Amino acid sequence: MVKIAIAGGSGNVAQEVTDALVATRKHEILLLTRKATTELASNNIIPNVTWITTDYDDRDGLFEILQGVDTVLSFIVAHSDPGNAAQKNLIGASVRAKVRRFAPSEWATSSFEHLPWYAGKAEIREYLAELNKDSKVLEYTLFQPGQFTDYLCYPYKTSKHVHPFQTQIDFDARRAIVLEGSENARITLITAKDLANVVAKAVEYEGEWPVVGGIKGDELTIGEIIALGEKVRGGPFTVERLKAEDLKAGAVKSSWLPKIDHPSLSPVEIETMAKEFLSGMLLGISAGVLRVSDEWNRLLPDYMFTGAEEFLTEAWEGKP
Repeated sequence: MVKIAIAGGSGNVAQEVTDALVATRKHEILLLTRKATTELASNNIIPNVTWITTDYDDRDGLFEILQGVDTVLSFIVAHSDPGNAAQKNLIGASVRAKVRRFAPSEWATSSFEHLPWYAGKAEIREYLAELNKDSKVLEYTLFQPGQFTDYLCYPYKTSKHVHPFQTQIDFDARRAIVLEGSENARITLITAKDLANVVAKAVEYEGEWPVVGGIKGDELTIGEIIALGEKVRGGPFTVERLKAEDLKAGAVKSSWLPKIDHPSLSPVEIETMAKEFLSGMLLGISAGVLRVSDEWNRLLPDYMFTGAEEFLTEAWEGKP
């Protein structure tokens, strides 16, 4: 039985991955969290899973926790980790404890152009590359799934743990905001369930992990996603097109803003980030930031992904 430590274990994506790992009945799992574990453990009694309240500033404590651990999966929220102190301490403790494999808190996309809220992820990429510059000190992979298809089901929840939030393509209200001329820009989509299953299989993969770990569930253009939305929702979408020069100047001239009510954000952050998030996503998608590679598809060729049309048709069936 392989021992796996999951940092940020109370997060929604972390819990999806935990469920997939538990389902294999092959692992001993340590869930690391800053929260008091008494309530978490009593409400989440799972075989071979242990909750551990963790102080990421305590390097010796982290080292002790990671004794005998084969793989560390980090879900530490970048914007809640000033200077990446917690994640760097986790990496250092992993090296010291001779952890074999490490997955930093990526769980997003290939590039961070126009996405300043992901600056912490970019820094950790550089930190790990520098760590292995002269010789391999720690085997790691950057799990990059693109965007969850589940988000296109907002406000309905389509997975046990992942919290859906409104995006600029809003199936519920049959509307979309796009960057002018970006209809052919491509987005990689994946269901939360598929991501969790792939991570569980990656943990069992006997070969060396690829540094870039793209996972391609499906891939559609902006225009194709809107057309699919119109098909699934049975009617045309109202599409607003914003100009790149306006967005770059800080002017977001849309009649509505997606509400990014992610669990890691406070109500104040949700309000203040709305325009920046929309602007960054529109410019970023046009630059290809939500298009990822397919390393894990090629390493796990037998895994069958759920296509976006299949998933969304089922999810929206019967919805008003």
